[in-house]
Amino acid sequence: MPLHTLHGGCYVVVWRDTVPSTPKITKTQVDALSASSNSPTFLWESSVPGFGIKCSAKGVKTYVVKYRTGSGGRSAKQKWLTLGRHGKLTLDQARQLARQALGAVASGNDPQADKMQRRSVCTLAEVWTRYQRDYLTQRKQQTRSEYERLWTKGLEPAFGKRAVESLSRGEVDVFHKRMSETPYQANRLLALLSRLMNLAEVWELRQPGSNPCRHVERFKEKPRSRYLTQSELAKIGSAMDKLLESKTVSVAAICAIKMLLLTGARLNEILSLKWEWIDFDQRIAALPDSKSGAKPVFLNFAAMKMLKEQKGRTQGSPYVFPGAGKTGRMINLSKPWKAVCSEAEVEGVRLHDLRHTMASVAVGQGASLPLIGRLLGHSQAQTTQRYAHVDADPALVASDAVGDAISRSLSPE
Repeated sequence: MPLHTLHGGCYVVVWRDTVPSTPKITKTQVDALSASSNSPTFLWESSVPGFGIKCSAKGVKTYVVKYRTGSGGRSAKQKWLTLGRHGKLTLDQARQLARQALGAVASGNDPQADKMQRRSVCTLAEVWTRYQRDYLTQRKQQTRSEYERLWTKGLEPAFGKRAVESLSRGEVDVFHKRMSETPYQANRLLALLSRLMNLAEVWELRQPGSNPCRHVERFKEKPRSRYLTQSELAKIGSAMDKLLESKTVSVAAICAIKMLLLTGARLNEILSLKWEWIDFDQRIAALPDSKSGAKPVFLNFAAMKMLKEQKGRTQGSPYVFPGAGKTGRMINLSKPWKAVCSEAEVEGVRLHDLRHTMASVAVGQGASLPLIGRLLGHSQAQTTQRYAHVDADPALVASDAVGDAISRSLSPE
């Protein structure tokens, strides 16, 4: 049973230790409030009857207000309304919310019932809209586009109209398992849904700790490691020449693909490249922003030659690779790359694999991992560890030489 004690008109409910208090809770008291390892501690204020703060066994401090519905007598049901966590709310803000809630009770309303009703009618689409407005705008454009695609293509059709409070773990698990053939996509959708559910808890649209994505087992993801061999590179080069000759693919698209290979830059870094960022003397493209922040793209002589040729084709556009759309630049290379791979009869290679290929060739040329990380613009050394191997073609050449030497030793003439 809890111990009720009265200190200067302020009721404190504890299970073990009594917390000093005053008629009006102070920030000093809130900061000093603690709980035993097993039970929470409550500090109540007499100047605003029913207003208090709870410190959980884990040290989480939450402002609450308790009241009785109806006539307010002791026979009426007592209800508790969570106002918010300390830190997200100041003491003064929480006290003001408590006064507002108690005022609503005096007028015959039930704040807790109103809160539950809001939970029941708030849809996942409404949570997404708020997340998009308050959080997603702070992310990079590429991230925003990817999250919006995940929402539009995956989460909105499945759960957009659902009341966020009603979504269950079983439903989420079934939704996730249906996408077993695309594990990477399934896991990204689950991660975004989990983020929305966590925010729903923060916004008090779901009970704390009720995220239905918890304990839904993610699919194992195999690392995507595809590198073009020397023979495949030769096929790709020949295919690009044929497509240019037949005018099936534009010169600009072929140039952009070659720039991806020559620099190891990311797709969006190349397609959004502006002439003002390029220093032909220093042979770098100084990107003001990228996935890892501002970074230089190093331009070898082959890349410089291509850029100078492309300069004469841009007709005064600020972009290295102009486009006819509203962005003013090229935004996609999927169709040209698909045509190149089809012509070259090379399968299973994504545009991003050109970045891996550049790094693989660099390893084969003897470049160190830190140097490769600098070329690719990696912000963390462990990201470059995937290239801690020797390119297949040079490795086979070395293996052949070793094999020949051992064979000669085993069978001397």
